[in-house]
Amino acid sequence: QVQLVESGGGLAQAGGSLRLSCAAAGRTFNQYTMAWFRQAPGKAREFVAAISYNTGYTDYGDFAAGRFTTSRDNAKNTFYLQMDRLKPEDTAVYYCAGKARLRAAIFKNVEHYDYWGQGTQVTVSS
Repeated sequence: QVQLVESGGGLAQAGGSLRLSCAAAGRTFNQYTMAWFRQAPGKAREFVAAISYNTGYTDYGDFAAGRFTTSRDNAKNTFYLQMDRLKPEDTAVYYCAGKARLRAAIFKNVEHYDYWGQGTQVTVSS
């Protein structure tokens, strides 16, 4: 079992940057594909980015490609999302999620993830 805790959210201006962290409690973090999702008020939860458990392969939502970068540090049991060139439409609650050995073909499917953090609010002002 893995417990996930996000941090690093807050208020940023358009064009600015934020770095989110997701700390995982559990001995098998390196066996988990990790992902970021976000949910804005009144909208469905949407895929932001993910990183595989074994190859380091990453995938991004269309809106995130070129602006956001995800990474992980297995030695620290921590997963990151660097968000640059933020836009007001990036305002949402951001969640990290994990699934043991999830394959890349289904990274973007929210229903495949077993473990979720509590979420961290990101607000981007114009």
